[in-house]
Amino acid sequence: MTAPRAASAATAQLIAQLARDLAQATAGQGHGGKGALVAAASQATGLSRATVYRRLKEFTVQPARRRRSDAGAVSVTRQEALAISAALMQSQRKGGKQLLSVARALDELRCQGLVRCERIHPETGEVRFLSASAVERALRTYGLHPAQLLRPTPCTEMKSLHPNHVWQIDASLCVLYYLSNGQGKGQGKGQKGGCQRGGLQVLEADKFYKNKPRALERVQSERVWRYVVTDHYSGSIFVHYVLGAESALNLAESFIAAINARSVLGAPDPFHGVPFILMMDMGSANTSGLFKNLARRLGVQLMPHAPGNARATGQVEKAQDIVERCFESTLKGQAVGSLQALNLSAYCWARSFNATARHSRHGHTRLHQWLGITPEQLRIAPGVQMCRELLTHEPELRKVSPRLTVEFKGLEYDVRDVPAVSVGEKLRVTYNPYVQEAACIVYTDADGREALHTVPLVQRDEAGFRVDAPVIGQQWASARTTPLQANRQQVEQLGQLPARPPAGASAETGRADPAGGSAAPAARPQPMQLPSELPHSEPLFGRRLAPLRQVREAKLPIPLPKKGQPLPLAAKVVAPTRAERTLTLFEASRELAEHLGAPLEPARLALLRQLCPQGLPESELPAMAERLAARPALRVIASAR
Repeated sequence: MTAPRAASAATAQLIAQLARDLAQATAGQGHGGKGALVAAASQATGLSRATVYRRLKEFTVQPARRRRSDAGAVSVTRQEALAISAALMQSQRKGGKQLLSVARALDELRCQGLVRCERIHPETGEVRFLSASAVERALRTYGLHPAQLLRPTPCTEMKSLHPNHVWQIDASLCVLYYLSNGQGKGQGKGQKGGCQRGGLQVLEADKFYKNKPRALERVQSERVWRYVVTDHYSGSIFVHYVLGAESALNLAESFIAAINARSVLGAPDPFHGVPFILMMDMGSANTSGLFKNLARRLGVQLMPHAPGNARATGQVEKAQDIVERCFESTLKGQAVGSLQALNLSAYCWARSFNATARHSRHGHTRLHQWLGITPEQLRIAPGVQMCRELLTHEPELRKVSPRLTVEFKGLEYDVRDVPAVSVGEKLRVTYNPYVQEAACIVYTDADGREALHTVPLVQRDEAGFRVDAPVIGQQWASARTTPLQANRQQVEQLGQLPARPPAGASAETGRADPAGGSAAPAARPQPMQLPSELPHSEPLFGRRLAPLRQVREAKLPIPLPKKGQPLPLAAKVVAPTRAERTLTLFEASRELAEHLGAPLEPARLALLRQLCPQGLPESELPAMAERLAARPALRVIASAR
């Protein structure tokens, strides 16, 4: 046993013996009877009295301290605690600095009469103000202390199903560097902060700070922005740098660079593909129509988190910190002459980091976890040029032919499987970024969101017929029923419905049975009677539709007759005249026989020849008929005397 260990063991024995001696010497005595023994032990061991007392606690059983009778009681009301907490929270900075202390807040609120924070002595009745420490304890008791209120709220851990299921993207300004081409405005002599050389420059603290805003303005267009993309399932990281600002175009370029396959120093980077869901913040660039158009065409669901909830995309926020500490910290030791060189270095670092650094969640490297992706989960991007075309491409309207096909870019596509498609309607057609021999139909789903439906290319043989067309005499196939055809059938069935019987009538006869029994069979109902001036048509709705019923039964107001002025004629209207026809004796006798209702007797014929030897004018025919119909009067020829 070494000397230090032996001394420590001897000291422990002395302390143990002292504890036994103290227990015997102070048995039945009060406090103060063990001072001499502790002093002797301190002299023997070379320890201070405080150390001896502290070591004694290791060998003795300490009695439980008696709890105060007013422990846990507070004299501050909850309303007063709320007022004090509100005053403290209003003075809290974003960085966590507390500008207003509890004592100052208590004094100001007491001065304005908003709080009292006092207690009454139970024996003397004296009113005393509570101290700042007592008020602070009351705030913690009520759970209203700023340190308690500023704690993070509970969160729900989310998971993704497979690699490339969910990606997160975020932009951040590179606060340490800017990229200059060596021809900046501040390159002249004597100008501080000027760009004396091209390439990546460091924002030196003595040249760029808040008191020199113009120095930052000179390099504003040369500031470097960093876009970081992470795969939520594996944690893989992709970094892309742009110039200018956080814009929709820079976001689209970074996203296109991330999803397309790339080669780094002659070796392929495994991390690529189109995600199914993309999470990001609610920035104006992220939610712009330009980037939304690209996401819709690629079938990516955009999921921006709520404003102020940055921890929803905490993975990419942590990745920003990793890139800044592990990659950008090494840029001071290398020359970066252009943005392409900076991105090449970033790609090389990201590939190495994904392949070597272990993730704390799954315990593997990020690349190892990402390589578990299946062919169904890996959606290959269509290429950089096609993605850029999809960025601004608007779907084109194409009319559906009777064969249920549409033409797009000189090719014919089958749209028979498109929901609710009908002949003659126009569909919005766009490119299919994943299948070359297919197109996409853009439509609105039941939730009101834009969706894509893939339609195949129509394949034809050397004779120009469809490959899947039925052969005459061997196969039979009818075209599917479109929604318009189904609607037409319903309309035709509705127009042929049988008449609805009135209430209380038999369904077979349509007549009411006064006895309550079954009604006798009746004749088939007749079509409704229409006015003679209305054209008759086939009865609709089982003869329950009365055309123009509202016109005939309308109760219109009867206006009073109005007085008017006769219309003076400017010229006398003369009716056209024609030559009067003269009937022959034969024609006149035939017409007169029809008027009289009997053939003419010889006497009447003789009278007709006597009166009209040259014929009878047609206008005198009625007068002659009356003359012949009259009975001839008796005439006295001679009188006998």
